Amino acid sequence: MPVTLPQLTRREFLKRAALAGLGMGLVELVPPKSQAGLFGKSRDKNTFAFFSDTHIAADATLKHSNVNMADNLAACVRELAAWPVKPAAVIVNGDLAFQSGRPGDYATFGKWIEPVRALAPVHLSLGNHDERENFWQAFPHDATRQSSTLHRQATVFSSDRANWFLLDSLDATDTAPGEFGTAQLDWLARELTARPDKPAILVGHHNLQAPDGTTGLKDSAAFEELFARHRQVKAFIFGHTHNWHVEQHASGVLLVNLPPTGYVFKEGRPSGWVRATLARDGAEFELRSLDPQHPEHAQIKRLKWSED
Repeated sequence: MPVTLPQLTRREFLKRAALAGLGMGLVELVPPKSQAGLFGKSRDKNTFAFFSDTHIAADATLKHSNVNMADNLAACVRELAAWPVKPAAVIVNGDLAFQSGRPGDYATFGKWIEPVRALAPVHLSLGNHDERENFWQAFPHDATRQSSTLHRQATVFSSDRANWFLLDSLDATDTAPGEFGTAQLDWLARELTARPDKPAILVGHHNLQAPDGTTGLKDSAAFEELFARHRQVKAFIFGHTHNWHVEQHASGVLLVNLPPTGYVFKEGRPSGWVRATLARDGAEFELRSLDPQHPEHAQIKRLKWSED
């Protein structure tokens, strides 16, 4: 299993909210009048929430590209807390930390993500600005198992309408390209072979390699050959480029590029989070921009799975 933060009970949440020294604090992130909604809502077993590229620094007041990343994450947390239903799970898809994955970055990230745990389990994956050992020390659950097997944050979990494969593309901290590596791709092939009868959704931080070779997955060719060969693979969800975009791969696999929760690379692009809801024959992805006036805010991409 990857590092997964289990969902908190109401008692656990309120106990943690009462503790001193939590920076902004749970109560400030989710005010008391909103807390009842965290626990009184029903769960949609087919809805999932995605955050990506949070880039949280130890200092929660730090700004980059004129953006306070902690404030952005807090805004996304509050909106998710106010959502009409609880998601089945929340996935934070890499680059949790600001630049080089220092221990303090993960300590602050953990505090800011805490209210989400009142809604659903939270799966954490790694990007090129994370540092694997510091991450495991900050979130020690299952770290021993990970370091003794693939030495990666890789797992598979099942939902009603899909199997989810969470992958680890961190190659070298604070270096743009990523890589899954032969061992992880072999593991993925075995796990896909063992689960042929349900749509498979792959999630990893890095995009497929850019034409100039400066970013993305260094082993894109092997990864593309693998997912094209396993016809139950319907989508690959990734971050890294800080750019909301959806397109179809030549194999028919859908490529969903998540927006950053933190800062954008190109002025005018949206930051925020994504709501994904699975249907029996496809999925719906909705952009939740932090700027409600952004022209792509609440944009919904309704995608149909390719035929086997």
